[in-house]
Amino acid sequence: MKKNNISEEEWKKKLSKEQYYVLRQKGTEKPFTGKYWDNHENGTYYCSGCGAPVFESGTKFESRSGWPSFYEPIKNEKIVKKKDLTHGMIRTEVLCSKCGGHLGHVFKDGPQPTGERYCINSISLDFKPKKEA
Repeated sequence: MKKNNISEEEWKKKLSKEQYYVLRQKGTEKPFTGKYWDNHENGTYYCSGCGAPVFESGTKFESRSGWPSFYEPIKNEKIVKKKDLTHGMIRTEVLCSKCGGHLGHVFKDGPQPTGERYCINSISLDFKPKKEA
């Protein structure tokens, strides 16, 4: 199956082993190990698979989960939510709408205004800081 017109073999060449494991095989990085879980800079987070913008730093919050957490995506159409019944749990998976890459999961225990916590793997993200005025 191709997403974004890229075959799985091409994804294996394009991504690091760790990125492929998370983005394409729906893996998860260990908590408190990713490069963005404690990032406090202003800017935009992009899908590391295809470069699509997915989250803004203004929606990032401290969830104490060990993964970057956001209360909403940059735009709803930038992500896809899918029911995930793996590992004996009922969860909602978050995918990049452009390339189908696994970003993480969303839970209903976040802050207002949405009440949602998008728990996202750092390795699924690239970050570009906002230029200071």
